[in-house]
Amino acid sequence: MSLHHVELWVPHLPRAIATWGWLLTELGYEQYQDWPDGRSWRAGGTYIVAEQSPALSGSRHDRCAPGLNHLAFSVPSRRRVDELVSAAPAHGWRLLFADRHPHAGGPGHYAAYLENDDGYEAELVATELPVRRGLLRPVGLA
Repeated sequence: MSLHHVELWVPHLPRAIATWGWLLTELGYEQYQDWPDGRSWRAGGTYIVAEQSPALSGSRHDRCAPGLNHLAFSVPSRRRVDELVSAAPAHGWRLLFADRHPHAGGPGHYAAYLENDDGYEAELVATELPVRRGLLRPVGLA
């Protein structure tokens, strides 16, 4: 079993399409569905929806309130995390915890924490682990 989909209700669909569309495409997702109030992107059997629902009760996502804090994505290498962090500001994302980047999650956790203008956070986690002599090897390979 795996996650089927995540639906993000967003206050401004064009801004969500710009920020989430860029990030998800960079992470290997492909545009899946498009309708007047939303868009989705799919990778394998999982898809992520951004929808500007007429039933919204607020105008900003608060990741510190009860509910969704962030979405975390696997990224194949530290180099790719760094590339995404460098490109992110041009696409509506800013680096959180810059003073502790790339180890804001702890010394053994190489990741970037990004936030867009609507308050949504995405964590980009490098899935390779350091091995002897400074070489890197993807997680799960012997």
